[in-house]
Amino acid sequence: MFSFLFRAVVVLATAGILTVLAWPELVGLQNSWVVAHAVSLRGLAVLVAVALLMLLALLLLLVRPLRGTTAILMVLLVIFGVVNAGILVNRGLGTGASASADGAGADGAITVLSWNTLGDAPGAEAIADLALAEDADVVTLPETTEETGVLIAEAMRAAGRPMWVHTVSFDLISKARSTTLLISPDLGDYTVTSAEGSGPPGNTNVLPTVIAEPADGSGPTIIAVHAVAPIQWEMSNWRSDLDWLAGQCSARADGGGVIMAGDFNATLDHFAGRAGAADAQLGDCRDAALSAGSAAAGTWPAWAPTLLGTPIDHVLATADWQVDSMHVISTEDAAGSDHRPIVATLSPAG
Repeated sequence: MFSFLFRAVVVLATAGILTVLAWPELVGLQNSWVVAHAVSLRGLAVLVAVALLMLLALLLLLVRPLRGTTAILMVLLVIFGVVNAGILVNRGLGTGASASADGAGADGAITVLSWNTLGDAPGAEAIADLALAEDADVVTLPETTEETGVLIAEAMRAAGRPMWVHTVSFDLISKARSTTLLISPDLGDYTVTSAEGSGPPGNTNVLPTVIAEPADGSGPTIIAVHAVAPIQWEMSNWRSDLDWLAGQCSARADGGGVIMAGDFNATLDHFAGRAGAADAQLGDCRDAALSAGSAAAGTWPAWAPTLLGTPIDHVLATADWQVDSMHVISTEDAAGSDHRPIVATLSPAG
């Protein structure tokens, strides 16, 4: 009797744990420590499920008294793996994708490049070369100092592509505490409205976000994002950062709308519950990668295969903007940063 009860508890506990790990939004645990990390690595979860299935298959063959329980556990793991794989496929596995070929090259289109540079690691020349190759109008660079931003702009100006440089730094000790935003003069004059000091209502809590608004009120508000990572002692700040970013996207959605890009340290699962519109993911903003079918391609860490990494870097925009294309760039994996760059082209909707 005890053995039967013990096996039932094991099966039920396993079913509960796998359910939470596969779809934590069901019980509101997507922003909880440990679960938040686990759900961000769905590709790795599928791989682990396959490895555990192989071990259980051996157990099924070798230990006859446990065959019934082992078989049930195997079924649960198969369901877990299929659910995760299905979510990845639904979000899009491609590192390069187009959402709307009709919009490519349309009047008013804006190309946004984002790259967390791990404290200027790739160097100004490499960053400028990539921005020029992608014909970027906006470049968001978390963990990039003003000095490097100026060098990037100078290199781009020499190549015939001038850029304005806007940097917010919480201190000059750690390069991670600087975020730089480059904007083409073709988009008009922009003024930084985010506060230099950390924490809402003026900024994210630990790492700086740059908010730039068009000086004449014509054009999108552009936000270069850097939310803190969900490490154990920063969970409250991380949740607060995501809430604040969602609020910025909703509060500034009027006029030319909002384009935000950068290192959110969060996946679509973590955005759950923060949408302000039915078809939005964060506030009133929609994820460009989800629209383009590449939202499952991992951007961190750069050394891991894209399907085993986590997609925590995003380009988001309000409904004023449609996604023409979006892709994760894997050619810079050896450039020195632990993040992959991403690039999206957006054009005015309608």
